[in-house]
Amino acid sequence: MMDRYSRQILFPPIGEKGQKKLADKHVLIIGIGTLGTQSSEMLARAGVGKLTIVDRDYIEWSNLQRQQLYIEEDARKRTPKAVAAKKRLEEINSEIKIHAHIMDVTPEELESLVVGVDLIMDATDNFDIRMMINDISQKHRIPWIYGSCVGSYGMSFTILPGQTPCLHCLMETVPVGGQTCDTAGIIHPAASQVVVHQTTEALKMLTDNEDALRGKLISFDVWTNQTVQMDVSPMKKPHCPSCGENPTYPFLQFDEQTKTAVLCGRDSVQVRPPTAQQRNLKQLAEQLKKTGGEIEVNNFLLSFRIGEERMVIFKDGRALIHGTNDVEKAKTLYHRYFS
Repeated sequence: MMDRYSRQILFPPIGEKGQKKLADKHVLIIGIGTLGTQSSEMLARAGVGKLTIVDRDYIEWSNLQRQQLYIEEDARKRTPKAVAAKKRLEEINSEIKIHAHIMDVTPEELESLVVGVDLIMDATDNFDIRMMINDISQKHRIPWIYGSCVGSYGMSFTILPGQTPCLHCLMETVPVGGQTCDTAGIIHPAASQVVVHQTTEALKMLTDNEDALRGKLISFDVWTNQTVQMDVSPMKKPHCPSCGENPTYPFLQFDEQTKTAVLCGRDSVQVRPPTAQQRNLKQLAEQLKKTGGEIEVNNFLLSFRIGEERMVIFKDGRALIHGTNDVEKAKTLYHRYFS
């Protein structure tokens, strides 16, 4: 039924030809939280023929403020995000195909997920996964759109393999000690603004309007009314291990992945970052105070308790997540509070 897309077809850069192209495209969305729920809904309503959505988490009450596909019943039942999102998206547009996966994304999963994909949308909550996405994108020459937000601040950049700098070029190494939504909060308009930039760029690519792509990294603060567009093309590095002349794709290698281990007899999971870090525990304690949790810190470690969850992080970035043997839950808590 082309009638449902009639107003979009009236937009000259898309038209009937572009609409048919959308119907033939496959987009992979990694993370179905704040960004992923909105971008998946926009692309579903736009008529993208196939969406693959991936998330490892379930719905909590704190998600309802900004993750718009979910309702109170989802939080009561702790429904996996991928399951609830698939149901809502199919209700929004029954003509398209939705494939949902409840999984923790690793390089192995990514290799199978990207088969036949035209575009990858970043809707994750940590740089561990983003750097994997970056490398798989470069390896298979699939464009991807980076997006992140915290507080009232957001950022987006479209990465085209072989043309633009990749995320590794821009970041050099995985950032350590940044703010997260659980330590700095977030307002819905900031996330929505990121999604607007991401999905607009997506529609340009999926309808073969690459000439209209922004070509710059955009950052903004919706509260202080600041917007910056930065030309980062000079930052492309010829010797970048992810996108350079002789790529090795380091973040697809085991050594560059977050490691986990269930501690025998202790009902705890150890989470270790890819490389040893030097965490500023006092600074981290200040960030965690905003959560309302209980914090104890000394020269060697920080102990953090919030609700029924108890965690300990050491100066080298290694953490113990107590009260669980569930590796996926432990990684989620680690990235939520310590990433």
